[in-house]
Amino acid sequence: MNKNLTQSQIDRQNVLNNPYALKEIQNAVEIKGIKFENSYWVIREQVAAFFEIDIRTVNRYIGKYSDELTKNGYVVLRGKRLSTFMLAVEGQFGKDINVPTKTTRLGAFNFRAFLNIAMLLTESERARLLRQTILDIVIDTINIKSGGGTKYINQRDEDFIIAYFQEEDYRKEFTDALRDFVDMGNIKYPIYTNKIYLSIFRENAEEYRNILKLQANEKVRDTFYSEILDLISSYEYGFAKALEEAFYKVDRKLDSWEVDHLFSEFESQPHWKPLIERARQKMASRDLAFRDALHLQLKEYITPLQSDEFERFLGEKSKELAERLEEAKDVFKRLKERE
Repeated sequence: MNKNLTQSQIDRQNVLNNPYALKEIQNAVEIKGIKFENSYWVIREQVAAFFEIDIRTVNRYIGKYSDELTKNGYVVLRGKRLSTFMLAVEGQFGKDINVPTKTTRLGAFNFRAFLNIAMLLTESERARLLRQTILDIVIDTINIKSGGGTKYINQRDEDFIIAYFQEEDYRKEFTDALRDFVDMGNIKYPIYTNKIYLSIFRENAEEYRNILKLQANEKVRDTFYSEILDLISSYEYGFAKALEEAFYKVDRKLDSWEVDHLFSEFESQPHWKPLIERARQKMASRDLAFRDALHLQLKEYITPLQSDEFERFLGEKSKELAERLEEAKDVFKRLKERE
């Protein structure tokens, strides 16, 4: 999927909230700014000069995208802070930088805000080239940090293993309930699995497989984030108990119409709403940022990832599944022995 940074605030924010990509971009760009408050800054005039545009164009973008730029580090310096900044400018550049000496307010961009405006400018060829560099670096950084691919980036989360094996146990409860309490052939297993998927993230298994480009031998559940697995487990166990209760109430196996009606009542329970909305937001947002996969049915749930999400899946706490399996042998043994 081709990302258009000039049009998507979510894509821009996912770049700016990724500390690993930012570090690599900063090394590649090597913008020389003004050292101030332990960061490097550039003023509006420097931005205009770098991108070969008029200062009025910079001012227009600042006015139009003020909230976004401010959130990402653009500031208007005044008073004592401005005086300190001017001393830093003089100490580092003397009179070689174009800063009005009697100004009472001065707009300044830190590196994040500088990249932010680069991702907004449509009038500058340099900005376009920088955007391409940014996207290339973001893709390379995520691939390197995730071990060469992002299809199974969910498995780098320290919560994945426990959620995965717990869901396996609850799925057995679910399939056993379908076997014992529902009067249908084997088609009942994919039918009601898909009902759970549709209820949670508005896609059946085949639609999900197509979005993530899974091969025939790849399992859908292997790609789920821990929060999705937890919610699926809750559905599976809860609906298994609902089937069991209904079976003993009528003292016979349930037909498909009864099961469909029971599921409709089950998924309509109000306590699911906040859990489903959180799961949709996590899956849609992470898949767009990490896997470049767009779940159209969940488009309204997409939000930018925060820096702690990048740390969770790309940082020191994230590990390859094989490492986690080795560390968690005792945990697996206890889970497998659970009655």
